Amino acid sequence: MNTLSDLSRRNFMVTGSALLTAYLAKGQGAQAPLTVGEVVDRIRKQVGVPWRTQTVDQIVAGDQSTPVHGIATTMMATLDVVERSAAEGKNMIVTHETPYYLHQDHTEDIKDDPTLQYKLDFIRKHNMAIFHFHDHWHARKPDGIATGMMHQLGWEKNVDPDNPKQFTFSGEPLGHFCREIQSRLKDRTMRVVGDPRMPVKRVLTSWGFVSRMPGISLFARPDVDVLIAGETREWELVEYVRDSITAGNQKALILLGHVLSEQGGMIYCADWLKSFVTEVPIEFIPTKEPFWSPTHPVEI
Repeated sequence: MNTLSDLSRRNFMVTGSALLTAYLAKGQGAQAPLTVGEVVDRIRKQVGVPWRTQTVDQIVAGDQSTPVHGIATTMMATLDVVERSAAEGKNMIVTHETPYYLHQDHTEDIKDDPTLQYKLDFIRKHNMAIFHFHDHWHARKPDGIATGMMHQLGWEKNVDPDNPKQFTFSGEPLGHFCREIQSRLKDRTMRVVGDPRMPVKRVLTSWGFVSRMPGISLFARPDVDVLIAGETREWELVEYVRDSITAGNQKALILLGHVLSEQGGMIYCADWLKSFVTEVPIEFIPTKEPFWSPTHPVEI
């Protein structure tokens, strides 16, 4: 038979145990939220290459103590992307290109510009942070942008196993080859220099911007039929390509536009981030192509 003393002792132990369990659960539930700085630290550890002392890869809006509720990856943190990210609860943006219209993120020369101020005010109002992730994503082995573009284009079977920017094809006509790319990337304003009947066999890519050099040396390689890039200066590489074709070389240049030539890499970046950031939702938010053709006008 249980005595009153036994019952009191048992009730005390049960109550104490329940209180201890509740306290521990409360302590676990009160874990500090993930911060922007912690996400950046994980990126630095996971990217697989030494972190450079001089790099544009840094927090360029907000600060490292900003709590992260969700992450958006994007090719270019335009105001449209920033607004859509905020609307979807993603207050940290990992962007491949600068949000400030200059690769180095300098804004001193436009510090009083109303468009820049509107963008900065929106970011502050919504407690957002932006991490510029360019140099090390390219330096990753294999290159994160090149890997993502290969996947987006469906060229896994065509890639050179030693070079994610080089591909081999069966010789389909250039015109048909370009239409397939245009369809996969939804590219409204692709530009091509070359004979549309030319067979495509050996393709080299230079995603993003390519300057006069190394553009000329890449295009002139004997093992390259087609060079694909995002953009270049027309009076430099394009002029050289035209002269090369006039001189009798069966070659071509395809220009996709900067955004669409690297966007696949940031689709891939979202999947990569999900492998080591699990506390918050992560989503790729596309940057809209900035141009349209007069024959197919669209709202940007």
